[in-house]
Amino acid sequence: MRLVATDLNPGMLAFAQAKFRANKNLVWQEADAGALPFPGSSFDAIVCQFGLMFVPDKESAMCESYRVLNAEGVFLFNVWDSIERNPIGRIAHQTIASFFDRDPPNFYELPFGFYEADRIRALLQRAGFKSIEASLVTLPCRSSSAADLAIGLVRGNPVSTAIEERGVDVDKVIRAVSQKIAEDCGSAPVESTMQAFVWPAVHQ
Repeated sequence: MRLVATDLNPGMLAFAQAKFRANKNLVWQEADAGALPFPGSSFDAIVCQFGLMFVPDKESAMCESYRVLNAEGVFLFNVWDSIERNPIGRIAHQTIASFFDRDPPNFYELPFGFYEADRIRALLQRAGFKSIEASLVTLPCRSSSAADLAIGLVRGNPVSTAIEERGVDVDKVIRAVSQKIAEDCGSAPVESTMQAFVWPAVHQ
């Protein structure tokens, strides 16, 4: 068995690779999901964990996945449900936006913006997939403290850069996000939920 780990960003690949011992059955390769550098029918399965939302051309990504899978190969991916159904993401997004009279950072619209079942199913069908299913999964979301969680929510993605570019103190935003999380979900520990869809689709 051979496992190929891909990412568009070489820095992300290098970070991940450093966590593993050398293994001839594990290959690291820079790849664009919309133009995969692999021959057709070369994989038994493709797994994409919370990544498809960030691919600009989702139709091309699904077509490429279909192309490189062999007969009966499985494309398995997950995507977040809407931001309204993910309380922590909603709190972060709304609290950050409250600091701006216009043009608030919109990063959180991206990970929570690709969830409509009809749209996803249609894209998979156009790519050629059959036996398409979707499962809604709701799991606990826990953190040791609202303060630690707020740091990750603000500094752990590009929203911090967008905040700084608009002239707002990032630490002030973090404190506000922490306070709102504590009010709604507890301060230490934090207790909430996360909701996502898991999609398997079969190449036939």
